[in-house]
Amino acid sequence: MLLKSFGKRKLKEEPLGYWEEYSYMLVVSENLTQEELDKIFERVEKIDGVRVKSKHPLTPLEPGKMVVNYEEEDYEIGFYPNDFSLPEIYINKNYFFSTDEVEKLKEAKTALTIFMKFGSDSKKAYHLQLKIANACIPKMLGVLDESAEKMLPFKWVKMTAESKVVPSSTDLYTVQAVSGVNEVWLHTHGLCRCGITELEILQSDKENYNNHYNLISTLANYLIDKKGKYQNDGFYIGILANRQPIVVTYRSWTESLDKFKKLDLGSLRDRKNSHNSKSSVIFLYKSEDDEKKQKLTKISEFNSLWGDNPIFFLSNEETFRMKALAMERFDFVKEAFKDKDNKISIKIGLKVDDDGNFEHIWFELLELKKDKFKAKLLQEPYNVDGIHEGDERWFTVDDVTDWIIYTKNFPVNPSNVYILDSSK
Repeated sequence: MLLKSFGKRKLKEEPLGYWEEYSYMLVVSENLTQEELDKIFERVEKIDGVRVKSKHPLTPLEPGKMVVNYEEEDYEIGFYPNDFSLPEIYINKNYFFSTDEVEKLKEAKTALTIFMKFGSDSKKAYHLQLKIANACIPKMLGVLDESAEKMLPFKWVKMTAESKVVPSSTDLYTVQAVSGVNEVWLHTHGLCRCGITELEILQSDKENYNNHYNLISTLANYLIDKKGKYQNDGFYIGILANRQPIVVTYRSWTESLDKFKKLDLGSLRDRKNSHNSKSSVIFLYKSEDDEKKQKLTKISEFNSLWGDNPIFFLSNEETFRMKALAMERFDFVKEAFKDKDNKISIKIGLKVDDDGNFEHIWFELLELKKDKFKAKLLQEPYNVDGIHEGDERWFTVDDVTDWIIYTKNFPVNPSNVYILDSSK
């Protein structure tokens, strides 16, 4: 147990909770039956790429357990049935639920809890857990990701589980905002199971919390994508409106609280029962010299520098993942294009130089012929010669890096296209 001493005050970092050490998911069922429980091993064995190495059946006193091999790594999976009651605050705005889906979740009384420890690749492990959830309860109502404190729609779970592309890093956690009179306290849930620290921003406010949300998310994605293989203390994750680099770092909450003299949210009184284990407060470095000297600056001191359009970076891993998902789900674009009321934008990677660098830029879809399509450039490129805003070109699906379908009611992208999926 870690102790930090500041004058008369000793701050204590508590051990991880079970939902932080392991990834816990509750697969919600209308009525979980004994037949479904009896067929769990059989269904898991049918998952493509999964090999069950050992089984320990569920008993009234102990959870069922199995060791499975997936993509050359072993995982121990536990499961047990339990009662279910929907915490409505877990209905996450980043996922679409119909009114009927929410009502069924409210009425549900049973669930299958599946828990596991993540391995060397958190996104791969999370993907496996979704595959197991989808296999065990094919007629689920949804999945409550207890570790990240959010509810997942059944269509999203089904489509993600059946995909060859791993989920995004952003799917592995949530960023929650607790608002007070003058402050907003941003903090994550779900990162500890990935083997990294939860993240916080203290003394945010209602004017700046959107930029702060993007900051905390970008750092969380960076830490997940790097899989713990990062050397430096400062992380270069973006550029401010004045072109100043955004270089962030973090310190344990036990070390950080005394740097905030007047703290309305996130103080010791808010950490009696939660946010008191492996959680760290984010700070900024103003310069290379500050980084060398470990001189920390509070996030709030940068509030006047965000401007209208700070830039936050995507990792190469996430760029490749997004491209793979856009290509895998391009059939939704083909189907949506049949409805002329839909407007479709497609992002294309245009080659910048011979070193393999690309500028990713938006086009309007004009015409489709199997896996070829004509599109019109919607903006002037920065670094691509020979093509300009308004120019039309033919491309193939292999050129696609992202897309958006603008329907009458809402925009749809490769991540939320389950909204249009009528297969279930």
